[in-house]
Amino acid sequence: MKDALQQLLNNCIEKGSEEDLSALAYLLEGFEKKIDKKYVQYIDGLLHMERKIDKEKKTCEIIVPLNAIWNNSLDIVHGGITATLLDTAMGTAINGILPEGYGAVTNQLNIHYIAPGLGDTLRCKAAIIHHGSKTVVISGEAFRTDGKKIAHATGTFFIIQK
Repeated sequence: MKDALQQLLNNCIEKGSEEDLSALAYLLEGFEKKIDKKYVQYIDGLLHMERKIDKEKKTCEIIVPLNAIWNNSLDIVHGGITATLLDTAMGTAINGILPEGYGAVTNQLNIHYIAPGLGDTLRCKAAIIHHGSKTVVISGEAFRTDGKKIAHATGTFFIIQK
């Protein structure tokens, strides 16, 4: 496995443009932080997530640096990246208040895209609206560097036993 991976990496380094190499370095830096246990999940490392959880307020905020690797063909943040960040912030807020042995999984996610994702960072905030015994309803918002809201989301999450 290591030899095949080394060959793949060497090919990318040999054939890649400066832009390609910059993107590869960005991904590898996040992956390395996951390996070094600075991140819990691979997605956290790949997106270079900074999470802030407030259990009392039942909120979560995630900030990520933007990188061209996440852009769509219009050179703005791909909507799927925004959706992933909103879903992660919402799920993190919920999982932060659940008792040991329970977790939350997305049942429904509804996103309204409002403006293009531009700038240096993307910040997503999530707050719980309703916490039932089997489901949680939550809202989320995504903001670009200049403070403009780029998306508004609502979601329903199932509470499951791990």
